[in-house]
Amino acid sequence: MKISASFLDIKEPKCEELTKLDSLDVDYIHLDVMDGIFVENKTYTYEQFYDIVKFTTKPKDVHLMVSDVKKYIDDFSKLKPKFITFHYEAVSEVSSVINYIKAHNIKVGMSIKPSTDISEIVPYLNYIDLILVMSVEPGRGGQTFINESVNKINSLYDLRENNNYNYLIEVDGGINDETIKKCSKADICVVGSFITKHNYEEQIKKLRD
Repeated sequence: MKISASFLDIKEPKCEELTKLDSLDVDYIHLDVMDGIFVENKTYTYEQFYDIVKFTTKPKDVHLMVSDVKKYIDDFSKLKPKFITFHYEAVSEVSSVINYIKAHNIKVGMSIKPSTDISEIVPYLNYIDLILVMSVEPGRGGQTFINESVNKINSLYDLRENNNYNYLIEVDGGINDETIKKCSKADICVVGSFITKHNYEEQIKKLRD
């Protein structure tokens, strides 16, 4: 399983701390992009994000928790990330957004909130590269893992196996060295405060063990 490290809860100096995290045994750097509209909280502008991540070397995993999705795709595609993930609930023309990300030569991720049923997104599963299961309500770090998310992960795994889909399964929210064990059928776990509020290297080792 791969680890996508979120720096949402890293305190200042963010750039210095993120560079340290980037040097450790994580697979992606996860950018939590919030606009204060789709979710209550607001993070940084593209320019501020760029200044924070510009010295990192790991592939970028961009999670857009925003309402004006295409504008943010235009901005964050400049980082040449591995994935840009948008929220299914944030858009009316899902296929249009999928194609818009693909037009930027970036892998397409789609995220669903805890209240969204897998059946709603089945028509799009053959066209995306990643599905992000939110195991907390999007918008803030440090929340408790919602156990029902495991059923979604397992359902997505079975759908992939039975239909020869190629998407990766990512899970985000409340991941620690215990809850990660419940997510064995996920390919990527996003981990934030479990790592960043303690000794980074020690916490990553706990996840790997």
